Amino acid sequence: MKRFLYLAIAIIVASCASIRVSTDFDTGVDFTSYNTYAFFKPGIDDAKISDLDKRRILKALENTLSEKGFTASETPNILVSFHTKAEKNVRVSESYIGWGGPFYGPFGGMGWGWGFNRPYNVNTTTNGVLYIDLIDANSKKLVWQGKGTGRLSSGTPQEREAKINAFVTDILTAYPPSN
Repeated sequence: MKRFLYLAIAIIVASCASIRVSTDFDTGVDFTSYNTYAFFKPGIDDAKISDLDKRRILKALENTLSEKGFTASETPNILVSFHTKAEKNVRVSESYIGWGGPFYGPFGGMGWGWGFNRPYNVNTTTNGVLYIDLIDANSKKLVWQGKGTGRLSSGTPQEREAKINAFVTDILTAYPPSN
């Protein structure tokens, strides 16, 4: 029974911690020609997050791009930028506490039960959104964009680093796109 409970908790935590990814790209671009990169500093400087999180994202990008065969260069063919945003989600629902109700009595027949209505139940969550932009270095045009959305959570620096690594890895899994 304990194993089942631990498994159920792990599944719930994993489902809450998931990152939703979407991408968009220029279908006329040959992505196999890109193999060197540099960071696009003006775009990164505008990101509305702490310098610590910026450095975490940059480190995660360096590691993931390296795994994909990219090398950092002074004369890159792709520029990498990112920006962030927070989305606040508010869910309002009515709730009924008690038993019975307007159509079913306490013993199963038609009638009225007892209970009370609590007019509204309000739940607020904040999701973080990380956009990764790949810009052609010659034309300065955006050629690929990945977006990752997931639950924001404060925690230890190690937990924040792990979450950022997961965001970057999950987003860049979709690169290069298959035309």
